[in-house]
Amino acid sequence: MLTRTPRGTTGKHHLLARGIMLWRCIADDFEQMILVGKHENGSRLPGESEIAARYGVNRHTVRRAMAELAARGLVRTERGSGTYVRTDKLDYRIGQRTRFSEIVAAAGHDAEGRLQGHRLEEASEEIAARLGLAPGAQVVRLEILRSADRVPVSVATTWLCGQRFYDAAKIFRVTRSITRMLQHYGVDGYRRKWTRVTAGFTDAVDAGRLRLSIQRPILIVDSIDVAVNGEPVLTTRGRFAADRVALVVES
Repeated sequence: MLTRTPRGTTGKHHLLARGIMLWRCIADDFEQMILVGKHENGSRLPGESEIAARYGVNRHTVRRAMAELAARGLVRTERGSGTYVRTDKLDYRIGQRTRFSEIVAAAGHDAEGRLQGHRLEEASEEIAARLGLAPGAQVVRLEILRSADRVPVSVATTWLCGQRFYDAAKIFRVTRSITRMLQHYGVDGYRRKWTRVTAGFTDAVDAGRLRLSIQRPILIVDSIDVAVNGEPVLTTRGRFAADRVALVVES
């Protein structure tokens, strides 16, 4: 939902009325203005003093808001020059070999994957069918946050056969890589079998992990990866920040 920029001397009271921290309200306002094109890619944002006066806050609050925008991947700060809009997207290539770290590194960025949570659970009918398991079979569920240059790009839920990959979470914590984790289990090669892309909106959990507002648009990528012999190895449901990536499907 779009928010309006406060005007005059009532800005601070307008922000406080939302029941949200001042710096976050300012960051959300500028995020919306950037997304609707009021501040174009590469343009310089107003200075700290001007923003502080507009919202009726101190410059420390403005700095915290700009730091949040930088963490969301929307701006970059040049010391002594100012804060500039950065809305260029990462080209995320989907093909038979789809590896997050390789894709991000090829684009000149530092890739990182962090395990946010894991559990052993019974497979739903859909997940069991994807993995070629009986409904209700035990599967390992991994929740992984992936970033490029420390900016969150996607959160992914990955399921693997519980009997074969029972301690996958432990291995991933050490390797921070799905590829190296699978190599630990003797899976030296795997490829993408199919990918399905749909659109959706963030829930509270994903919004927090991706540093997005709740109900912001996301790209949902469901996929299955198989071993060389065609046996399903894992299935994933990834949620990508739609304003940070462009999905490129390779033929």
